[in-house]
Amino acid sequence: MLPIRIEKNPNPKKKPEAGKPLPFGKIFTDHMFVMNYTEGKGWYDPRIVPYGKISLDPSAMVFHYGQEMFEGLKAYHGEGDEVYLFRPDMNARRTNASNRRLCIPELPEEDFIEAVRRVVEIDRDWIPTDPGTSLYIRPFIIATDEFLGVAPSQNYLFMIILSPSGAYYENGLQPVGIWIEDEYVRAVRGGMGFAKTGGNYACSLAAQEKAHEDGYSQVLWLDGVERKYIEEVGAMNIFFKIDGTIVTPMLNGSILPGITRDSVLCYCRAHGIPCEERKISVDELIEAQRSGKLEEVFGSGTAAVISPVGKLRYRDEVFTIGDGSIGETSRRLYDYITGVQTGKVKDEFGWRFKV
Repeated sequence: MLPIRIEKNPNPKKKPEAGKPLPFGKIFTDHMFVMNYTEGKGWYDPRIVPYGKISLDPSAMVFHYGQEMFEGLKAYHGEGDEVYLFRPDMNARRTNASNRRLCIPELPEEDFIEAVRRVVEIDRDWIPTDPGTSLYIRPFIIATDEFLGVAPSQNYLFMIILSPSGAYYENGLQPVGIWIEDEYVRAVRGGMGFAKTGGNYACSLAAQEKAHEDGYSQVLWLDGVERKYIEEVGAMNIFFKIDGTIVTPMLNGSILPGITRDSVLCYCRAHGIPCEERKISVDELIEAQRSGKLEEVFGSGTAAVISPVGKLRYRDEVFTIGDGSIGETSRRLYDYITGVQTGKVKDEFGWRFKV
């Protein structure tokens, strides 16, 4: 077991009041997990310490060359005093997939899970209990070498911070509008699209701003070569229900392998809901909409879980999905996944991890 040193915060903060709206990712708990890495020594000195500022040299490589990765998962209140994580083993596995692409040293998966479990356990009183709320968990690794040169760092920090949060979207489960982007691209095969790293999100900001100015919540990206095939939304994977079949773009190296995405596919296959992972072009999508075969559109991700889409904009056309309300399959998936996360429904897949 990871020998974690614990230093309790002598000045605990005031916790958010129950019943009041919680912003997403703006409030942080009393503690954080920190662990160092040095080439030749490995990962060492795992500790939970009071949440606070970190000190880095201005030449730290993370600032100049972007060698960093992050993850996102949540902790939930269950019945009584129980606390659950949702599939943290998948986050541990994806962490190392990102690390390999970014030349960051891998973390033992069991150490990742134990670090998450212990820091959540220390700050479990921060987990909100109002419906739809959770404790967002942000593990991340940054390169800390004091060196201006393009090469993998020899020193790193692995940290975990926690944030009690409400719904990712202010309107909760209300359908959102999605802007299909045809000017900018986010990733290409052979690049870093499958990795959880800040560069993928920084390059999405220009299109995101453009979409927001026109009243859309998210950007739906097309492939970076032909600008024809649908890939993913800025903060989510994407699903379409076409003529009774759930279709999602197949993983091809430029799409993030979402944990909620995998959960949706597992549930559909186990419950006899037809589903496909394949290429889907924007032209096919528009044709399905015009022919009346496009029944539902929804995103999936840790932050929003399931996010129904009520309208799509592509170039100068706006398409309303169904009657613009949440679809039957979207609701069913949301109820099941959130039910597993909070212990309210049977965990038939073994996804729930008790803290």
